[in-house]
Amino acid sequence: MLSNGLYVNQIEDFTVVGINYRKSAADVRGHYTINEEQYKIILDIAPALGLNDFFVLSTCNRTEIYGCVHHIELFVQLILSQSTGSEVAFRQMFYVKRGASAIKHFFEVGSGLDSQILGDYEIVGQIKKAVQSSKKRGLISSFTERLFNYMMQASKSIKNNTGLSDGTVSVSYSVVQYIKENVDGYADKNILLVGTGDIGRSTCQNLVQYLGISKITLINRTVEKAALLAKELKLKYATYELLKEELQKADIIIVSSANGNVTIKKEDLNASASKLIIDLSIPFSVEAKVSDLPNVTLVNVDELSSLTNQTMMQRAAEIPKAQEIIESSKAEFFKWYEVRKQTSVLNEVKSKLYEISHNPVFALSETAKADPCYDEIIQKVVNGMAYKLKEKNQRGCQYLEAINEFMNITAK
Repeated sequence: MLSNGLYVNQIEDFTVVGINYRKSAADVRGHYTINEEQYKIILDIAPALGLNDFFVLSTCNRTEIYGCVHHIELFVQLILSQSTGSEVAFRQMFYVKRGASAIKHFFEVGSGLDSQILGDYEIVGQIKKAVQSSKKRGLISSFTERLFNYMMQASKSIKNNTGLSDGTVSVSYSVVQYIKENVDGYADKNILLVGTGDIGRSTCQNLVQYLGISKITLINRTVEKAALLAKELKLKYATYELLKEELQKADIIIVSSANGNVTIKKEDLNASASKLIIDLSIPFSVEAKVSDLPNVTLVNVDELSSLTNQTMMQRAAEIPKAQEIIESSKAEFFKWYEVRKQTSVLNEVKSKLYEISHNPVFALSETAKADPCYDEIIQKVVNGMAYKLKEKNQRGCQYLEAINEFMNITAK
């Protein structure tokens, strides 16, 4: 590392710490979900811990923290600080990836290769939102921002040039698939959608677009959001205070809440009425005891994501193409990083040589010329150093060698 910290090996320091659907069920995973308010708290406390380059990605599939950090434990503690789950359980499930492995993971997550539903393209918007939240606080470095940009380019290329996201594209669309395959006469069913955030909105749009369903009532804690979406899609909405009343009317209930609280309990439902309840929330918003009711079917996100069909088989065939695009984008990023790293070193060396040349002690030295052309000498030394780094790929202590070369030339 140089004296002013310009050159650090950010490749090796780039880290991801988290849990995902591979090792944790949805009900367990929900205890470690980070909502918007909790994210704000994390952003508030991070600088005091010496963290200045990270973002948190929390979806129904995963909770992960990405960024440059020396001590992994700091990332672990940030997640645990806003979690309701136990530390012991988290440490049994969490994973750590660093350096090139973490970068590869980031590209695969952003492209939908690591999603519970292969090719889920909703993850791109979630990553973008997470990065923007940290960037607004000045907690995204130029390194991480450039990595994010390369990942976004790769994701877009995969979307446009492969069939990885063809057909079913998200958890929200899997609701459409489930209803289509399991509910007779779905077009005439009364649907209640609770929660009109990103997932709720997308689910509602898919129900209207792909199934042509119009008997949908929207409820959201902030009634203005429900009213706006209802107007856009020509649907009905109700205030949150009418939730229990609307639950009794509905044949299908879809819940997508981000507040972490149980929204629907067993006693809220009519025990004799036949209902399908789909809980897209992490943590769950529907009490597990609801499934004890004889005429109620309760489905959660993990059960939806386990659906297999021809679309998934077709997507799997596109994985090699997606991986080729990722490898190409990663290579471009690493190339950018090497150029940037060398530029930082060269600028630091140039600055140090100017500092030496203007030092009064150096100027009065008997070995120094009376009036040397320091600018030309410095540029010559820096050019030589650049050649060794870029063309000959020489390693070693080029920093000290450049200073010694400058001192030898001026002493002649």
